This record gives sequence, structure tokens and C-alpha cells, in this order.
Amino acid sequence: MKRTFFTALEQHSSQEPLALSSVINELAFNEQGLIPVITQDANSNEILMFAWMNLDALKQTIATKRVTYWSRSRQQLWVKGDTSGHTQKLLTMSFDCDGDVILCQVEQQGAACHTGRTSCFYLNVDIEQDAVIVQGHNI
Repeated sequence: MKRTFFTALEQHSSQEPLALSSVINELAFNEQGLIPVITQDANSNEILMFAWMNLDALKQTIATKRVTYWSRSRQQLWVKGDTSGHTQKLLTMSFDCDGDVILCQVEQQGAACHTGRTSCFYLNVDIEQDAVIVQGHNI
């Protein structure tokens, strides 16, 4: 059971590295073979985007240090920046405590969002006004 593997890591010594392939084998990919990925700017800590990876995208990201996602709409691998030039260079990668989310810290070149904005998270909820405020503008 994958949960047992990650629960055991709670007490694991930081002095004893784990084989990356062993941890990847325990990640909780969903029924479609996907795992959620949060992408964060390594310098500002701003959350840039959310996307999905399959096992091939994960392995390609690690091998090339260029963040590669799985496009659900196109049903194919998507190397961020191949068409737009707005690349993401992987600086660090982390797995959450349950092994069901990946965090990629990147060096972002250009906009992360397809709208041309720095971040995909520009629709801000204003609870007081019961409204959504569109922040920022296209680059």
C-alpha cells in the first residue's frame, strides 16, 4: 500500500537518501496514470501553474531539467516552452507527504500562463464583495 510507504518516511533519517526510482514507484498516480504538479517560481515563491504529469513526463523532466507535462486536452507530452518559448528550467522537485502531488520549483522564462500573465492564478476571490477580481494583465 502506497500510504504505508510514505507514512514510514515520516521518521526516515535525512542522512539516509532513498533511491529516486524506489520513491517514484510508490507515487500515487491516478486512474488515468496522472499525478498533479504545482509549479512555483524558485526566486519569488509565486505559484505559477498547476498541471499534470504521467510517468514519462516525470522521467523526461528529471532527465532534461525542462519541465514536461501531460496535456490532457491533446493527449500528449507537453514540454513547457516548446511552442511559446516560455520555458521552465527545473531547479528543485519535491513530493508531498502522501506521494500524490509533485512540487516543481523552476526558473521561469517569460509568462507561465497561456494568457500571457506571469501566473495562471490571477482570478482572485474577494469574499467581502462576493466577487472575483481579475488581477494583472497580459505581458
